[in-house]
Amino acid sequence: MSTRLNPYIGFRDDARQALEFYRSVFGGELQLSTFADFGASDDPAEAGKIMHGQLEAGNDLVLMAADTPNEMEYMPGGNISISLSGEDEDELRGYWEKLSGSGTVTVPLEKAPWGDAFGMCVDQFGVTWMVNITGAQPQE
Repeated sequence: MSTRLNPYIGFRDDARQALEFYRSVFGGELQLSTFADFGASDDPAEAGKIMHGQLEAGNDLVLMAADTPNEMEYMPGGNISISLSGEDEDELRGYWEKLSGSGTVTVPLEKAPWGDAFGMCVDQFGVTWMVNITGAQPQE
């Protein structure tokens, strides 16, 4: 198996809802484990929270997330953005519509100076997404 790099997003109490939303955007299989499943917290209020969630969607998309335990600091959004890029315009525009639909568009998805279509949005859970659709390459 090759090494893969994928985003892991921390939430405070709504990782389940966020991962279910992302499954509605990307499709795929969602696996959820709670703190209670692994006896990972002595706090009964955390029993049903997500200790680890993993969404495996088509096209090798993998997104992981968890609820941040109450004793740990939580800073939504922080210093991470998730980038989706490629050539399949229909697929990427579909993701864009779903992610930005209940969020805030910070850069409209339109032609960028480098020739691709590019946009940025913050989804309903405070996660920043960048979408880049590769444009037609100039003919030589």
